[in-house]
Amino acid sequence: MKKNPVVMVVDDDSGIRNAMRILLKSVGIEATQYASAQEFLAAYQPAQPGCLVLDIRMPGMSGLELQQQLNLRGAVIPVIFMTGHGDIPMAVEAMQHGAFDFLQKPFRDQDLLDRIQRAIVKDAELRQSLGEHARIKTHLESLTPREREVLDLMTQGKQNKSIAQDLGVSPRTVEIHRARVMEKMNAHSVAELVRMMLDLDHAASTTR
Repeated sequence: MKKNPVVMVVDDDSGIRNAMRILLKSVGIEATQYASAQEFLAAYQPAQPGCLVLDIRMPGMSGLELQQQLNLRGAVIPVIFMTGHGDIPMAVEAMQHGAFDFLQKPFRDQDLLDRIQRAIVKDAELRQSLGEHARIKTHLESLTPREREVLDLMTQGKQNKSIAQDLGVSPRTVEIHRARVMEKMNAHSVAELVRMMLDLDHAASTTR
């Protein structure tokens, strides 16, 4: 079953946590709250969609240190930082490390809700994209080495006769491999195959 998005609030101030939980509940958004970064990390489930609303200054592990831990784990959850008046340089650093947004305290409820809604949409888009990439990679791994060679030549725009010459096989053999590639990759055209491979290359380059 598809999970509903949850806003995860991490702040050592119980008053802020409770106020945010009540605010989010009033607009039908589920929220969980944590008093420390360590408490959040112990409970964090990467498969849970939503976003993280995080205080930048906390005793023990700071919000920035928590963000670094999540980055090391390859987490994709969007992070919205809550910052005090003197924390702008820290907020800029957080954005450079991939934070989704930041809000300076005190902030209006609607400003927070707007950012949370955008973060939830972004999280859904990221998860859909990652799911698509995982599906393509699974299909790709099902190909035999020869089928992979045929796929590479197909996506270069080569025709069966040219592929047959390159691989030293008959055009009929290429036709058979080509049909298997299309079936295993669940593609309906060479153009779709090209798009799949470009998407994988782009995903790989952005995670390096």
